[in-house]
Amino acid sequence: MTSPASATVPPRGWNSWDCFGGSVTEQEVLDNARFLRDHLLPHGWDTVVVDIQWYEPDPGINAYNSVSNAVIDDYGRPQPVVSRFPSAANGRGFSPLAEALHAMGLRFGVHLMRGIPRRAVQADSPILGTSYTARDIAAPESERCPWNPDYEGVLPDHPGSQAWYDSVFALLTQWGVDFVKVDDVLYPPIRRADITMIHRAIEHAGGGIILSLSPGRELSLEHAAFLRDNAEMWRVSDDLWDDWPAIVEQFQRAARWAHVQSDDGVGDLDMLPLGRLGIRAHVGGPRDSRLTLEEQRTVVTLWSIARSPLMVGGHLPDSVPETIALLQADAVLAVGERGENCREIIRDQELVVWRSTLRPDHCRNTDAAVKRDKQEVRAVFNLGRSPRRIRLHVDDLGLPAATAAVLDLWSGETQTLTDGWWQSVVPAHGASMFCAVTGH
Repeated sequence: MTSPASATVPPRGWNSWDCFGGSVTEQEVLDNARFLRDHLLPHGWDTVVVDIQWYEPDPGINAYNSVSNAVIDDYGRPQPVVSRFPSAANGRGFSPLAEALHAMGLRFGVHLMRGIPRRAVQADSPILGTSYTARDIAAPESERCPWNPDYEGVLPDHPGSQAWYDSVFALLTQWGVDFVKVDDVLYPPIRRADITMIHRAIEHAGGGIILSLSPGRELSLEHAAFLRDNAEMWRVSDDLWDDWPAIVEQFQRAARWAHVQSDDGVGDLDMLPLGRLGIRAHVGGPRDSRLTLEEQRTVVTLWSIARSPLMVGGHLPDSVPETIALLQADAVLAVGERGENCREIIRDQELVVWRSTLRPDHCRNTDAAVKRDKQEVRAVFNLGRSPRRIRLHVDDLGLPAATAAVLDLWSGETQTLTDGWWQSVVPAHGASMFCAVTGH
């Protein structure tokens, strides 16, 4: 099953968790996919991810059920529930849905838990291609996920455990899955053995699946090289919601992980809690994002300059146009796609400044002049509760002395500097992002 030829790096797309929790339906996935195709695919948003419990007939709406009733096949592998994903009938799994998304030019992703379904262990399902069964590889109860009842851990040194993961990723590849978010591998503790087996299983299945790891509640930089060797993205925080103090907390995580961000792998600041949220989610009721428009702009600005993946969590068809417009800001999104050497350079109470250098290689929908001449990008954040006039010299910003003007990447307007000084009124909880222009 053919997938789109190339993926946006870092990945950009939509994930069902923030709006539908574990109960998303095929129709809701398709509704968001069509919106993505029509309004955001031209801006690099190319991935649709079905989050947790697509194998549960009756998932909890506000919390997980205490007993998992996962639908599994003869080899214990999870299967999409036909009542929620009708195209999966007659053993077709996610193949029809993946084919529909690929026809739109989109990638298809799914969520998995670490380990093996408890239903498979209860049934003592055989492990495909081996003489082992699910009970042979199941880890002790102490290795279970502490917050989700669906899966058991697997024994890291048992040969049947690698065979189990091989069988799962062979099936996902057969279905046409392009992206997999694996949960409960960083929670802590980090589950290096599982991550290694999963990475190996992707290779055994032919490669090509983008691997996302979650959740990084207390993730240490000690693991950075290992994570880059085994995954394309890894969460550096717990779940993020539409709460301004939580957004502020992400600034320190972004700064801590900035130096490891690369095309080979990136720390993930979590989904963008933007748009129509909480329709059937585990946190809060149905609502538009509680973040103000300026706070939402700050989120998109920080995630972009810090090179975080961009996975929007809101139900797109019901999200307000002002939020959608933020996701269409090509010049800002290009900083995430083409930036390098991103880092925080100023932190002075409520003033935070980041830098990035744009590579001159091709980037979608970015003006050629920007690519050729305007390489240095700065983002200025006002974390305070009131608008603030901020004045910074090019030396403070680390810009070339010849910088005569800056191009605002949000508005597209050019601002001439006076004696090397940049100044602007930045809204409360707001951000400004600009490219240096020399010899203007």
